[in-house]
Amino acid sequence: MDCMDAMRQMDENEFELAICDPPYGIRMNANMGIKKGQRKRHDRRVDWDNNIPDVEYFELLKRVSVNQIIWGGNYFPLGPSRHVIWWEKETPDGMSFSSGELAWTSFERANKSYRKHNVTGDKIHPTQKPVSLYKWLLVNYAFPGDRILDTHLGSGTSRIAAHELGFDFTGFEIDTAHFRNHERYFIQHVRQLKAFQPNEMYAKPNDERIDPLLFDL
Repeated sequence: MDCMDAMRQMDENEFELAICDPPYGIRMNANMGIKKGQRKRHDRRVDWDNNIPDVEYFELLKRVSVNQIIWGGNYFPLGPSRHVIWWEKETPDGMSFSSGELAWTSFERANKSYRKHNVTGDKIHPTQKPVSLYKWLLVNYAFPGDRILDTHLGSGTSRIAAHELGFDFTGFEIDTAHFRNHERYFIQHVRQLKAFQPNEMYAKPNDERIDPLLFDL
């Protein structure tokens, strides 16, 4: 659903931490991040990045969460921050993406940077961030028992990181195709994790579970 509709119904400070990656308004296209001569990774029309969220989005986000980490903070009217995060991507030569991204935060600490670009396998979203980045954010900025919010789920790597670390997580994605892709991606990831847990490898007798991958989610 639309995160705006959801946040209007939420209580004040319902989440301890919001980690969000809203559209930057840079009119991203399907060729961005692809080397010359490579096949396009995303064939769908990309128009969701034409505009940034309006002022109400940021007001609602700050109302429903105690602290915020907002990627692309340099594109938004958020005011000064005492603590910013710089993700250095180690972008290979010839790629059209920038060499890093900036996150605005509500924290008051010394600035930090994360230097790793580790999106393994095929990307399911044009602005997909690595799971390792979100795990690093949760380890450094969240406490056990915190409720985590992501208003722009995208590829869902934030959800995977929260799942692996045991956080209560809520995410929203308005694009149906992206949501379906993420659901498959998440289910496959959870299955891989369960493969290393012997007590979860086999169904109990008379266990009638439905396989979500058999259906068009």
